[in-house]
Amino acid sequence: MNDMSTPPLAAADYKSDYKPIWCPGCGDYTVLGSLTKALAMIGRPPHEVAVVSGIGCSSRIPAYTSCYGFHGVHGRALAAGTGLKVARPELTVVVTGGDGDGYSIGGNHFLHACRRNVDLTYIVMDNHVYGMTKGQASPTTEPDWDNKLAPGGTGVRAFHPLVIALASGANFVARAFSGDPSGTASIVAQAIRHPGFSFVEILSPCVTFRPEQRSWKELVHPAPVAETDDPARAARRIMSDDGFNIGVLYAGSRTPYARSSAATATLAQLEEEFAL
Repeated sequence: MNDMSTPPLAAADYKSDYKPIWCPGCGDYTVLGSLTKALAMIGRPPHEVAVVSGIGCSSRIPAYTSCYGFHGVHGRALAAGTGLKVARPELTVVVTGGDGDGYSIGGNHFLHACRRNVDLTYIVMDNHVYGMTKGQASPTTEPDWDNKLAPGGTGVRAFHPLVIALASGANFVARAFSGDPSGTASIVAQAIRHPGFSFVEILSPCVTFRPEQRSWKELVHPAPVAETDDPARAARRIMSDDGFNIGVLYAGSRTPYARSSAATATLAQLEEEFAL
């Protein structure tokens, strides 16, 4: 947190000079604004924060912040973010991405990042479509969504990220909506502050390939129940979720993963292990 003699940080302090190039009306603009506002609420200076991403429209976010950033390869953002946090535990690590990057090629990393419970925050901007590669169905796309690339829909059941996160061991599970920037910022700040692996799904409409998602602003609603620290109760609630409940579902108390000091070795010691 800031020293009392240091002026408080504002959202603008976390924004870079690069101008975002998303489509006009894309929900990711407000997600970026919510993230920088959340970081200002946390109060850590930009050089103590690292933003890691993979590939996709939403994965451009590191370049638009003034924090340390790492733009990784497709689906591997959580692997990079986990390694960074374990190596540099004093940093606040935020991993960002989309539903294609995070749940398809990155799905296995998602499961095990939840299981390991390293103290980082994973933000997924979910628009139920591959936006950067021109509108293919993603893991969260509705099975009957009709489009030129999958006439009549894929017929494949949609991936349910909140269920998977909870079952895999995430210590904090929430959903937000890009059309509510203040509410989203509050949830993201709560996720960053919460110990362990925090997962926030942000519904972020793709107005180019899914223009019907503009109606999400009429469909989202506050979750009718308060957050819980009981995974069984959270599981029962989430299985009846309509996909548009906004708020914190689960805030657990699992002890975050911490690297053992006994596992520390010098480079020379490691080289000795591999000497022929």
